[in-house]
Amino acid sequence: MFKKNFVIAVMVGASLSGADANSRGIKESPVYEMRVYYAAEGKLDDLNTRFRDHTMSIFEKHGIKNVGYFVPADNKGNKLIYFLSYPSREAREKSWKEFFADPDWQKAAKESEKNGKLVQKVEMSFLQLTDYSPMPEAKNSLPERTFELRTYTTPEGKLDDLNARFRDHTLALFKKHGMESIAYWLKMPDQKNASTTLVYLLAHKSRDAAKASFDSFRADPDWQKAKAASEKNGPLTVQDGVKSEFLKPTDYSPLK
Repeated sequence: MFKKNFVIAVMVGASLSGADANSRGIKESPVYEMRVYYAAEGKLDDLNTRFRDHTMSIFEKHGIKNVGYFVPADNKGNKLIYFLSYPSREAREKSWKEFFADPDWQKAAKESEKNGKLVQKVEMSFLQLTDYSPMPEAKNSLPERTFELRTYTTPEGKLDDLNARFRDHTLALFKKHGMESIAYWLKMPDQKNASTTLVYLLAHKSRDAAKASFDSFRADPDWQKAKAASEKNGPLTVQDGVKSEFLKPTDYSPLK
């Protein structure tokens, strides 16, 4: 079932034109994939070991770019969140087929699972950068930064207005108040809730610094003015439509 759904998704993604991308305010390339793995109980360390010692290098061998690997800062949920990138959805299909067929991967998977499966559930989303997003690049920052994954859900028809506010105001104000914008993504059109979802990644010096930054950001008259102007015809997010999760990079993550 997974392979069938995967092929269908790739076929739909491959049909997207450059005009479709431009009309949604996104960059045509590369394609990003956010993958969330829920490890079996007590298996997260083994899963990290497999990525560190085998999976990442085999990904690169088959043209899959490793962007960043993170676990929740509170260490709850046995969860690994990571980001990959590809030149296109067609390239993604080819790379994963080669990856699964690679004897080195098959050997690593078999050896790592001799005492049971490492992953209970996988979630994935295909994303593209907004036209105002920086390019997420490998960076080993010292001291280690705290990352924040934020997901906004808009009312139908309001995503363009939300993007305009980020493009024209929010990014500059985030920087003013000490927050580093890593990447801003929209879901590709064939993904669930694509027309109402913005996903972005920030970096902070610490959790305390994040709180201080957002407190000063929300009190900034420039933000209050931009927010009021953008919402004169209604809010740009639904009730409970802002989700935040603090993350820490794994020791093997290119982005730290």
